[in-house]
Amino acid sequence: MSKKSVLAYILSITLLLVSMWLGIAIGSADIPISTLWDKETNPTAYSILWNIRLPRVILAALVGASLAIAGAAFQGLLKNPLADPYTLGISSGASVGAVATLYFSMSIPFLGTFTLPVFSIIGAAITMIFVMGFAKLVDRSMKMETLILTGVIFSSFLGSCISLMIALTGEQLRVIMGWLLGSVSMRGWPYVQMIIPFVIIGTLLIWLNRRELNAMIYGEDRAKYLGVDVKKSKYAILVGGSMLTGAAVAVSGTIGFVGLVVPHMMRLVIGADHRHLLILSFLNGASLLVICDLVSRTIIAPTELPIGVITAFIGAPVFAYIFYKQRKKGA
Repeated sequence: MSKKSVLAYILSITLLLVSMWLGIAIGSADIPISTLWDKETNPTAYSILWNIRLPRVILAALVGASLAIAGAAFQGLLKNPLADPYTLGISSGASVGAVATLYFSMSIPFLGTFTLPVFSIIGAAITMIFVMGFAKLVDRSMKMETLILTGVIFSSFLGSCISLMIALTGEQLRVIMGWLLGSVSMRGWPYVQMIIPFVIIGTLLIWLNRRELNAMIYGEDRAKYLGVDVKKSKYAILVGGSMLTGAAVAVSGTIGFVGLVVPHMMRLVIGADHRHLLILSFLNGASLLVICDLVSRTIIAPTELPIGVITAFIGAPVFAYIFYKQRKKGA
């Protein structure tokens, strides 16, 4: 491992620890993090840290990490720096699955609390299949513009499906609207427990195909020559990415651009080697969303902004810059 890689890991881990420390300690009332180990002195502060802030910070970290590593995998698989769960419409598909679950008050007995993330993941996977299939039908080479426009088309259609359910809903309206705004507020430990299995499985599916992602950078034919089972690897990466996206959307709502910004920045720092890119995207995606969540609840305190507003302020200019850069390169 090069010195540059070691330094990137040290800085990324340090940033994550510092951001989590700040996220736990800072809020409407600043509480020393040492209170986590001191129940007797101030039981109220202890309860706030353990039952509200700590699960919130951990959930934000897991959601950010999930979206970032999924974005890195999609960008590597499609060889497209603009590919991420948000721009490809996969987040919208996951949202439809989650909103439909809330709208119909669905709860499958053997799934229990996992009904919401499972339907969200199914929505993400189906959307990914349709987006890829339609893009290939329009343009077999699946150029950047084709993928992005296909993602926009499907996002618009799925957005109208969500609007229809909102228009028809009654007492679930507040729940659906609160969820759609994108937030990790007042979720608690049950939501952390809900997302963890999917984060582990989805991350493992992508991580086990890190070398295959490196081989596929040079094209599918080259990857086959190097002994890669391209079809199997593609499915594993797509399933892993959809699982991570669906689970993240299920617990936090739609939060855009994390999967676009973080992998792009890490690629500038460390290069396109997915052995390092995936881990660093995971760590820094977690840090970014913890910091964005901290900003969202402190910038106009006591009012909280939806976390998606903060990520959009960061992500939209970066998206525009990457798109401009790619177009100039192709010109």
